[in-house]
Amino acid sequence: MATTLRARPAALNLTSSAEARIADLMARAPAGTVGVKLSTPRRGCSGLAYSVDYVAEGKPFDERIETPGGVLFVDGGSILYLIGSTMDWVEDDFTAGFVFANPNAKGACGCGESFTV
Repeated sequence: MATTLRARPAALNLTSSAEARIADLMARAPAGTVGVKLSTPRRGCSGLAYSVDYVAEGKPFDERIETPGGVLFVDGGSILYLIGSTMDWVEDDFTAGFVFANPNAKGACGCGESFTV
């Protein structure tokens, strides 16, 4: 009996707006940058925050997501908090930033800067 392997689900889904923003960031990246990295450092009143930064190298346990405009690394220690999330880029007259729809988040602070799982 032949065994078929299921495709592994994406750890993180990106909208076309998020992919376009990553391409824009990579077009203006400092020399030596290999991608941008999403992590969830402990910060804010709810405990965890989303952080996107330039990186010069990926770490062995980082999730690597190829996008049309560059590589998005997801911190290996943060991936469990982010599985199944959607990352979007939203701009309006007053703000611009990455927005996350995270099914793992159990709560968020009032200002939306941090979340808890």
